[in-house]
Amino acid sequence: MWEKDINIHDVREIRTRTSVYFGCGAINKMEDIAKDFKAKGLDKVIVMSGRNAYKATGAWDVVEKALINNGIEYVNYDGVTPNPTTTAVNEAAKIAIDFGAKAVICIGGGSPTDAGKSVAILLKYPDKTANDIYEFTFAPTEAAPIVAINLTHGTGTETNRFAVVTIPEKDYKPAIAYDCIYPVYAIDDPALMTKLSPKQTRYVSIDAVNHVIEAATSKAASPYAVTLAREVITLVSRYLPKAIENPEDLEARYYLAYAAMMGGVCFDNGLLHYTHALEHPLSAVKHELSHGLGLAILLPAVVKNIYAAKAETLKYILEPITGQINSADEAANSVYEWLKSVGVPSKLKDEGFTEDDIPKLVNLAFTTPSLDGLLSLAPTEATKDAVEEIYRHSL
Repeated sequence: MWEKDINIHDVREIRTRTSVYFGCGAINKMEDIAKDFKAKGLDKVIVMSGRNAYKATGAWDVVEKALINNGIEYVNYDGVTPNPTTTAVNEAAKIAIDFGAKAVICIGGGSPTDAGKSVAILLKYPDKTANDIYEFTFAPTEAAPIVAINLTHGTGTETNRFAVVTIPEKDYKPAIAYDCIYPVYAIDDPALMTKLSPKQTRYVSIDAVNHVIEAATSKAASPYAVTLAREVITLVSRYLPKAIENPEDLEARYYLAYAAMMGGVCFDNGLLHYTHALEHPLSAVKHELSHGLGLAILLPAVVKNIYAAKAETLKYILEPITGQINSADEAANSVYEWLKSVGVPSKLKDEGFTEDDIPKLVNLAFTTPSLDGLLSLAPTEATKDAVEEIYRHSL
Protein backbone atom coordinates (compact mmCIF):
# COMPACT_ATOMS: atom_id res chain seq x y z
CA MET A 1 0.00 0.00 0.00
CA TRP A 2 1.42 3.36 -1.04
CA GLU A 3 0.22 4.92 2.20
CA LYS A 4 3.11 3.26 4.08
CA ASP A 5 5.58 5.56 2.33
CA ILE A 6 3.91 8.69 3.73
CA ASN A 7 5.00 10.34 6.97
CA ILE A 8 1.71 11.52 8.45
CA HIS A 9 3.56 14.04 10.63
CA ASP A 10 4.94 15.93 7.64
CA VAL A 11 2.69 18.90 6.98
CA ARG A 12 2.23 19.42 3.23
CA GLU A 13 0.53 22.15 1.26
CA ILE A 14 -2.04 20.86 -1.19
CA ARG A 15 -3.23 23.46 -3.67
CA THR A 16 -6.73 23.37 -5.09
CA ARG A 17 -8.56 26.69 -5.32
CA THR A 18 -7.64 26.75 -1.63
CA SER A 19 -4.22 26.33 -0.03
CA VAL A 20 -4.72 23.35 2.28
CA TYR A 21 -2.22 22.64 5.05
CA PHE A 22 -2.51 18.90 5.55
CA GLY A 23 -1.01 16.55 8.12
CA CYS A 24 -0.60 15.97 11.83
CA GLY A 25 0.47 19.29 13.33
CA ALA A 26 -0.99 21.39 10.51
CA ILE A 27 -2.83 23.54 13.07
CA ASN A 28 0.54 25.18 13.82
CA LYS A 29 0.42 26.77 10.35
CA MET A 30 -2.08 29.17 11.89
CA GLU A 31 0.89 31.34 12.90
CA ASP A 32 1.88 31.78 9.24
CA ILE A 33 -1.72 32.47 8.26
CA ALA A 34 -2.08 35.12 10.95
CA LYS A 35 1.15 36.80 9.79
CA ASP A 36 -0.18 36.86 6.23
CA PHE A 37 -3.50 38.34 7.36
CA LYS A 38 -1.79 41.02 9.42
CA ALA A 39 0.44 41.97 6.49
CA LYS A 40 -2.67 42.39 4.35
CA GLY A 41 -4.40 44.61 6.88
CA LEU A 42 -6.84 41.92 8.00
CA ASP A 43 -6.47 42.88 11.64
CA LYS A 44 -9.98 42.05 12.88
CA VAL A 45 -11.66 38.65 12.47
CA ILE A 46 -14.73 36.79 13.58
CA VAL A 47 -14.21 33.19 14.67
CA MET A 48 -17.14 30.88 13.88
CA SER A 49 -17.51 27.72 15.96
CA GLY A 50 -19.79 25.41 17.85
CA ARG A 51 -19.95 25.40 21.64
CA ASN A 52 -17.26 22.91 22.55
CA ALA A 53 -15.21 21.17 19.86
CA TYR A 54 -13.08 24.16 18.94
CA LYS A 55 -11.72 24.20 22.49
CA ALA A 56 -11.87 20.49 23.34
CA THR A 57 -9.69 19.59 20.36
CA GLY A 58 -7.02 22.10 21.30
CA ALA A 59 -7.47 24.06 18.07
CA TRP A 60 -8.54 27.25 19.82
CA ASP A 61 -5.43 27.47 21.99
CA VAL A 62 -3.24 27.57 18.88
CA VAL A 63 -5.52 29.93 16.94
CA GLU A 64 -5.92 32.40 19.79
CA LYS A 65 -2.17 32.48 20.40
CA ALA A 66 -1.47 33.14 16.71
CA LEU A 67 -4.01 35.96 16.60
CA ILE A 68 -2.63 37.60 19.75
CA ASN A 69 0.98 37.20 18.61
CA ASN A 70 0.19 39.04 15.40
CA GLY A 71 -1.97 41.80 16.85
CA ILE A 72 -5.21 40.57 15.29
CA GLU A 73 -8.35 41.38 17.25
CA TYR A 74 -11.11 38.80 17.30
CA VAL A 75 -14.65 38.12 18.36
CA ASN A 76 -16.01 34.59 18.68
CA TYR A 77 -19.49 33.43 17.66
CA ASP A 78 -19.87 29.96 19.20
CA GLY A 79 -23.56 29.46 18.51
CA VAL A 80 -23.28 27.36 15.35
CA THR A 81 -25.25 24.11 15.61
CA PRO A 82 -25.43 21.09 13.32
CA ASN A 83 -27.58 22.00 10.32
CA PRO A 84 -26.92 25.74 10.89
CA THR A 85 -29.77 28.18 10.37
CA THR A 86 -30.20 31.56 8.75
CA THR A 87 -31.09 32.87 12.21
CA ALA A 88 -27.62 31.99 13.51
CA VAL A 89 -25.90 33.38 10.41
CA ASN A 90 -27.76 36.66 10.74
CA GLU A 91 -26.83 36.91 14.44
CA ALA A 92 -23.18 36.22 13.69
CA ALA A 93 -23.11 38.63 10.75
CA LYS A 94 -24.43 41.47 12.91
CA ILE A 95 -21.73 40.78 15.49
CA ALA A 96 -19.07 40.67 12.76
CA ILE A 97 -20.23 43.87 11.07
CA ASP A 98 -20.54 45.78 14.35
CA PHE A 99 -17.04 44.59 15.33
CA GLY A 100 -15.55 45.59 12.00
CA ALA A 101 -14.37 42.09 11.09
CA LYS A 102 -12.40 41.89 7.87
CA ALA A 103 -12.06 38.10 7.65
CA VAL A 104 -13.66 34.90 8.97
CA ILE A 105 -11.97 31.97 10.70
CA CYS A 106 -14.09 28.82 10.93
CA ILE A 107 -13.23 26.07 13.41
CA GLY A 108 -15.28 22.88 13.26
CA GLY A 109 -16.92 20.57 10.78
CA GLY A 110 -19.14 21.51 7.90
CA SER A 111 -21.59 23.55 9.96
CA PRO A 112 -19.24 26.26 11.30
CA THR A 113 -17.52 26.50 7.91
CA ASP A 114 -20.77 26.79 5.95
CA ALA A 115 -22.11 29.36 8.40
CA GLY A 116 -18.77 31.18 8.26
CA LYS A 117 -18.81 31.29 4.47
CA SER A 118 -22.24 32.88 4.69
CA VAL A 119 -21.05 35.49 7.18
CA ALA A 120 -18.10 36.22 4.87
CA ILE A 121 -20.59 37.11 2.12
CA LEU A 122 -22.60 39.36 4.42
CA LEU A 123 -19.46 41.26 5.45
CA LYS A 124 -19.30 42.44 1.84
CA TYR A 125 -23.07 42.93 1.54
CA PRO A 126 -24.14 44.35 4.91
CA ASP A 127 -27.52 45.41 3.53
CA LYS A 128 -28.39 41.76 2.81
CA THR A 129 -29.36 38.87 5.10
CA ALA A 130 -28.74 35.15 5.16
CA ASN A 131 -32.30 34.70 3.93
CA ASP A 132 -31.43 36.76 0.86
CA ILE A 133 -28.46 34.47 0.18
CA TYR A 134 -30.36 31.22 0.58
CA GLU A 135 -33.53 32.35 -1.16
CA PHE A 136 -31.36 33.52 -4.06
CA THR A 137 -32.55 37.12 -4.19
CA PHE A 138 -29.02 38.09 -5.27
CA ALA A 139 -25.83 36.39 -6.46
CA PRO A 140 -22.76 37.47 -4.47
CA THR A 141 -19.46 37.97 -6.24
CA GLU A 142 -17.44 38.99 -3.18
CA ALA A 143 -16.79 37.62 0.30
CA ALA A 144 -14.35 38.39 3.08
CA PRO A 145 -11.31 36.07 3.26
CA ILE A 146 -12.07 32.72 4.88
CA VAL A 147 -9.89 30.30 6.85
CA ALA A 148 -11.39 26.84 7.39
CA ILE A 149 -9.92 24.79 10.24
CA ASN A 150 -11.48 21.39 9.79
CA LEU A 151 -12.31 19.15 12.75
CA THR A 152 -14.03 16.33 10.86
CA HIS A 153 -13.23 14.05 7.93
CA GLY A 154 -16.36 14.32 5.82
CA THR A 155 -17.77 17.46 4.29
CA GLY A 156 -14.92 18.70 2.09
CA THR A 157 -16.30 22.22 2.51
CA GLU A 158 -12.85 23.42 3.57
CA THR A 159 -11.70 23.17 -0.03
CA ASN A 160 -14.72 23.97 -2.18
CA ARG A 161 -17.24 26.69 -3.06
CA PHE A 162 -20.33 25.17 -1.46
CA ALA A 163 -22.29 26.01 1.69
CA VAL A 164 -25.59 24.80 3.11
CA VAL A 165 -27.77 26.64 5.63
CA THR A 166 -31.35 25.89 6.75
CA ILE A 167 -34.21 28.40 6.57
CA PRO A 168 -36.09 27.01 9.59
CA GLU A 169 -39.39 28.82 9.14
CA LYS A 170 -39.81 27.20 5.71
CA ASP A 171 -38.16 23.80 6.31
CA TYR A 172 -35.81 24.70 3.45
CA LYS A 173 -32.18 23.56 3.39
CA PRO A 174 -30.72 25.07 0.21
CA ALA A 175 -27.15 24.82 -1.07
CA ILE A 176 -25.14 27.66 -2.58
CA ALA A 177 -22.04 27.52 -4.77
CA TYR A 178 -20.05 30.69 -5.42
CA ASP A 179 -16.41 31.14 -6.34
CA CYS A 180 -16.07 33.93 -3.79
CA ILE A 181 -16.44 31.50 -0.86
CA TYR A 182 -13.50 29.26 -1.56
CA PRO A 183 -11.46 29.48 1.65
CA VAL A 184 -8.14 31.24 1.18
CA TYR A 185 -6.55 28.76 3.59
CA ALA A 186 -7.67 25.47 5.06
CA ILE A 187 -6.16 23.31 7.79
CA ASP A 188 -6.73 19.55 7.83
CA ASP A 189 -4.98 18.25 10.94
CA PRO A 190 -5.92 14.63 11.72
CA ALA A 191 -4.71 15.07 15.31
CA LEU A 192 -7.70 17.39 15.85
CA MET A 193 -10.13 14.68 14.74
CA THR A 194 -9.42 11.89 17.25
CA LYS A 195 -12.15 13.11 19.63
CA LEU A 196 -14.94 12.64 17.08
CA SER A 197 -17.65 10.45 18.57
CA PRO A 198 -18.01 6.93 17.16
CA LYS A 199 -21.26 7.95 15.45
CA GLN A 200 -19.84 11.08 13.88
CA THR A 201 -16.73 9.18 12.80
CA ARG A 202 -19.03 6.93 10.80
CA TYR A 203 -21.39 9.61 9.52
CA VAL A 204 -18.81 12.08 8.26
CA SER A 205 -16.90 9.43 6.31
CA ILE A 206 -20.15 8.17 4.80
CA ASP A 207 -20.78 11.78 3.74
CA ALA A 208 -17.48 11.70 1.83
CA VAL A 209 -18.48 8.43 0.13
CA ASN A 210 -21.80 9.95 -0.92
CA HIS A 211 -20.06 13.00 -2.35
CA VAL A 212 -17.99 10.94 -4.73
CA ILE A 213 -20.70 8.47 -5.75
CA GLU A 214 -22.88 11.38 -6.81
CA ALA A 215 -20.07 13.38 -8.41
CA ALA A 216 -18.87 10.40 -10.44
CA THR A 217 -22.35 9.58 -11.74
CA SER A 218 -23.84 13.03 -12.34
CA LYS A 219 -24.43 14.58 -15.75
CA ALA A 220 -21.42 16.79 -15.00
CA ALA A 221 -19.10 13.86 -14.18
CA SER A 222 -15.61 13.82 -15.65
CA PRO A 223 -12.85 11.18 -15.68
CA TYR A 224 -11.23 13.20 -12.90
CA ALA A 225 -14.31 12.78 -10.68
CA VAL A 226 -14.40 9.04 -11.37
CA THR A 227 -10.71 8.65 -10.52
CA LEU A 228 -11.09 10.56 -7.27
CA ALA A 229 -14.22 8.59 -6.39
CA ARG A 230 -12.49 5.23 -6.62
CA GLU A 231 -9.61 6.40 -4.41
CA VAL A 232 -11.90 7.99 -1.82
CA ILE A 233 -13.99 4.82 -1.48
CA THR A 234 -10.84 2.69 -1.30
CA LEU A 235 -9.42 4.76 1.55
CA VAL A 236 -12.69 4.91 3.48
CA SER A 237 -13.20 1.15 3.15
CA ARG A 238 -9.67 0.57 4.44
CA TYR A 239 -9.45 3.11 7.25
CA LEU A 240 -12.96 3.67 8.61
CA PRO A 241 -13.02 0.29 10.41
CA LYS A 242 -9.62 1.14 11.93
CA ALA A 243 -10.83 4.52 13.21
CA ILE A 244 -13.93 2.86 14.67
CA GLU A 245 -11.80 0.25 16.41
CA ASN A 246 -9.26 2.79 17.69
CA PRO A 247 -10.36 6.44 17.64
CA GLU A 248 -6.80 7.56 18.45
CA ASP A 249 -5.35 5.90 15.33
CA LEU A 250 -3.71 8.90 13.65
CA GLU A 251 -2.92 7.03 10.45
CA ALA A 252 -6.60 6.11 10.04
CA ARG A 253 -7.69 9.70 10.72
CA TYR A 254 -5.06 10.99 8.29
CA TYR A 255 -6.33 8.94 5.37
CA LEU A 256 -9.98 9.53 6.19
CA ALA A 257 -9.25 13.26 6.23
CA TYR A 258 -7.44 12.93 2.91
CA ALA A 259 -10.38 11.00 1.47
CA ALA A 260 -12.80 13.69 2.66
CA MET A 261 -10.67 16.47 1.19
CA MET A 262 -10.57 14.65 -2.15
CA GLY A 263 -14.31 14.16 -1.88
CA GLY A 264 -14.76 17.92 -1.57
CA VAL A 265 -12.66 18.49 -4.68
CA CYS A 266 -14.53 15.68 -6.45
CA PHE A 267 -17.97 17.17 -6.01
CA ASP A 268 -16.62 20.65 -6.69
CA ASN A 269 -15.99 19.23 -10.16
CA GLY A 270 -18.73 16.63 -10.67
CA LEU A 271 -21.43 18.22 -8.47
CA LEU A 272 -24.15 16.26 -6.64
CA HIS A 273 -27.60 14.87 -7.37
CA TYR A 274 -30.17 12.55 -5.73
CA THR A 275 -28.76 11.68 -2.32
CA HIS A 276 -28.03 15.23 -1.23
CA ALA A 277 -31.17 16.64 -2.86
CA LEU A 278 -33.28 14.13 -0.93
CA GLU A 279 -31.35 14.32 2.34
CA HIS A 280 -31.69 18.08 2.73
CA PRO A 281 -35.46 17.83 3.29
CA LEU A 282 -34.88 15.11 5.91
CA SER A 283 -32.60 17.21 8.12
CA ALA A 284 -34.55 20.38 7.39
CA VAL A 285 -37.65 18.72 8.89
CA LYS A 286 -35.74 16.95 11.68
CA HIS A 287 -32.88 19.30 12.59
CA GLU A 288 -31.39 16.75 14.97
CA LEU A 289 -30.80 14.26 12.14
CA SER A 290 -27.13 14.01 11.26
CA HIS A 291 -26.55 14.84 7.59
CA GLY A 292 -24.30 11.81 7.13
CA LEU A 293 -26.85 9.47 8.66
CA GLY A 294 -29.56 10.78 6.35
CA LEU A 295 -27.28 10.18 3.37
CA ALA A 296 -26.49 6.66 4.52
CA ILE A 297 -30.17 5.81 4.78
CA LEU A 298 -30.88 7.01 1.23
CA LEU A 299 -27.78 5.67 -0.50
CA PRO A 300 -28.82 2.06 -1.27
CA ALA A 301 -32.07 3.21 -2.91
CA VAL A 302 -30.23 5.87 -4.91
CA VAL A 303 -27.67 3.34 -6.14
CA LYS A 304 -30.52 1.08 -7.21
CA ASN A 305 -32.19 3.94 -9.11
CA ILE A 306 -29.08 5.01 -11.05
CA TYR A 307 -27.47 1.62 -11.64
CA ALA A 308 -28.81 1.02 -15.14
CA ALA A 309 -27.67 4.46 -16.26
CA LYS A 310 -24.17 4.26 -14.71
CA ALA A 311 -23.48 0.55 -14.27
CA GLU A 312 -19.84 0.54 -15.38
CA THR A 313 -18.92 3.56 -13.29
CA LEU A 314 -20.62 2.12 -10.21
CA LYS A 315 -18.95 -1.26 -10.68
CA TYR A 316 -15.58 0.47 -10.76
CA ILE A 317 -15.91 2.96 -7.93
CA LEU A 318 -17.91 0.74 -5.53
CA GLU A 319 -15.76 -2.38 -5.87
CA PRO A 320 -13.71 -1.67 -2.70
CA ILE A 321 -16.87 -1.89 -0.56
CA THR A 322 -19.14 -4.17 -2.62
CA GLY A 323 -16.88 -6.54 -4.54
CA GLN A 324 -18.16 -7.52 -7.97
CA ILE A 325 -21.73 -6.41 -8.66
CA ASN A 326 -23.88 -7.20 -11.68
CA SER A 327 -27.34 -5.79 -11.06
CA ALA A 328 -29.15 -2.89 -9.44
CA ASP A 329 -30.46 -5.04 -6.60
CA GLU A 330 -27.05 -6.54 -5.97
CA ALA A 331 -25.46 -3.10 -5.93
CA ALA A 332 -28.05 -1.69 -3.50
CA ASN A 333 -27.89 -4.72 -1.22
CA SER A 334 -24.08 -4.72 -1.19
CA VAL A 335 -23.94 -1.03 -0.29
CA TYR A 336 -26.42 -1.63 2.53
CA GLU A 337 -24.36 -4.57 3.81
CA TRP A 338 -21.28 -2.35 3.87
CA LEU A 339 -23.17 0.33 5.80
CA LYS A 340 -24.25 -2.31 8.32
CA SER A 341 -20.67 -3.54 8.61
CA VAL A 342 -19.53 -0.09 9.75
CA GLY A 343 -22.41 0.21 12.21
CA VAL A 344 -25.00 2.18 10.25
CA PRO A 345 -27.98 -0.10 9.49
CA SER A 346 -30.62 2.61 9.94
CA LYS A 347 -33.74 3.20 7.88
CA LEU A 348 -35.99 6.26 7.82
CA LYS A 349 -38.46 4.61 10.19
CA ASP A 350 -35.67 4.30 12.77
CA GLU A 351 -35.34 8.10 12.73
CA GLY A 352 -39.06 8.72 13.22
CA PHE A 353 -40.22 9.09 9.61
CA THR A 354 -43.39 7.37 8.39
CA GLU A 355 -45.32 6.92 5.16
CA ASP A 356 -47.25 10.06 6.06
CA ASP A 357 -44.08 12.16 5.79
CA ILE A 358 -43.27 11.16 2.23
CA PRO A 359 -45.53 13.66 0.38
CA LYS A 360 -44.00 16.56 2.34
CA LEU A 361 -40.46 15.30 1.71
CA VAL A 362 -41.11 14.94 -2.01
CA ASN A 363 -42.58 18.41 -2.15
CA LEU A 364 -39.56 19.90 -0.34
CA ALA A 365 -37.18 18.14 -2.73
CA PHE A 366 -38.81 20.01 -5.61
CA THR A 367 -39.57 23.36 -3.94
CA THR A 368 -36.50 24.04 -1.78
CA PRO A 369 -34.35 26.61 -3.58
CA SER A 370 -31.36 25.01 -5.37
CA LEU A 371 -32.42 21.37 -4.98
CA ASP A 372 -34.01 21.36 -8.42
CA GLY A 373 -30.53 22.06 -9.77
CA LEU A 374 -29.17 18.97 -8.04
CA LEU A 375 -32.04 16.83 -9.29
CA SER A 376 -31.44 18.03 -12.83
CA LEU A 377 -27.94 16.53 -12.66
CA ALA A 378 -29.13 13.02 -11.79
CA PRO A 379 -28.28 10.41 -14.43
CA THR A 380 -31.91 9.23 -14.51
CA GLU A 381 -35.01 11.38 -14.91
CA ALA A 382 -35.74 12.86 -11.49
CA THR A 383 -39.51 12.73 -11.54
CA LYS A 384 -41.65 13.02 -8.43
CA ASP A 385 -42.43 9.32 -8.77
CA ALA A 386 -38.71 8.48 -8.82
CA VAL A 387 -38.05 10.61 -5.75
CA GLU A 388 -41.02 9.11 -3.93
CA GLU A 389 -39.77 5.61 -4.72
CA ILE A 390 -36.33 6.38 -3.25
CA TYR A 391 -37.91 7.66 -0.04
CA ARG A 392 -40.23 4.63 0.19
CA HIS A 393 -37.41 2.15 -0.36
CA SER A 394 -35.49 3.93 2.41
CA LEU A 395 -38.24 3.51 5.01
